[in-house]
Amino acid sequence: MKFVDAHIHLSDAQYSEKVPHVLEEAQRANVVALVSNSMNLETSILNMKLAEEHSGFVHTALGIHPWNVTNLTDEDLQRTLDFIFQHGANHEKVVAIGEIGLDPQYAKRREIKDKQVRVFQEMLAAAEKLALPVIAHSRWSAPKIMPILSSYNLKGVLFHWFSSPIELLPQIIERGYYVSEGPPTVFSNKIQEIVQHVPITNLLTETDGPVSYYEPFKDKLTTPAFIPQVVEAIAKIKNMKEEDVAEQILKNFSNFFGIENSILS
Repeated sequence: MKFVDAHIHLSDAQYSEKVPHVLEEAQRANVVALVSNSMNLETSILNMKLAEEHSGFVHTALGIHPWNVTNLTDEDLQRTLDFIFQHGANHEKVVAIGEIGLDPQYAKRREIKDKQVRVFQEMLAAAEKLALPVIAHSRWSAPKIMPILSSYNLKGVLFHWFSSPIELLPQIIERGYYVSEGPPTVFSNKIQEIVQHVPITNLLTETDGPVSYYEPFKDKLTTPAFIPQVVEAIAKIKNMKEEDVAEQILKNFSNFFGIENSILS
């Protein structure tokens, strides 16, 4: 079986000096491709470097996370957009715009809420121009994100670690969007319910590392090597063979990110 991690943050400081070990461990677990997501200009630059150093294995998503919008200057935004447009046409290495979205927990004031929306819209416009899919952060904001997404002609949308509201899933699926879930699939009833409702053809696996988890992952550094356990959990939830789940998710990954099947074969 071959596995993929659609959402990790290799550029995070917690992985500093550990990237070679993390990637080696991932490959030993038969993870054949991953997408390292960005949070700002600094991590976009680092992720681009990682994608160049590990071509064909590490791919990157460039963008500004809503957590980093509060202190973002117009100059910061423009420099990040310039970097995205400079490198975004290289679809072999840059496979998405992400991680982008809205998060009300980091926008208590109206001016910050508005700023998050503006930055999100700038990122979506870049994705539209570059014909790249987007990886959406939708914690407590999915209902607000949905109408914004429909205003753009996007190649694809991935709701990463989607958790609520479950009532929104039919609309997400109807639009052809994807959902990715990670280690909580093994132990969280809420995420297991989400996985149950998402068709296997719209599902991807992720770790969102370096986020830490409970249960069998407690006190462990999160790495793509967790993915086989996620696939095992999905297979149990959907009453499918693990091999069939892994194969379909591999196809989904290839289709969503536009990564050649030959890279994954």
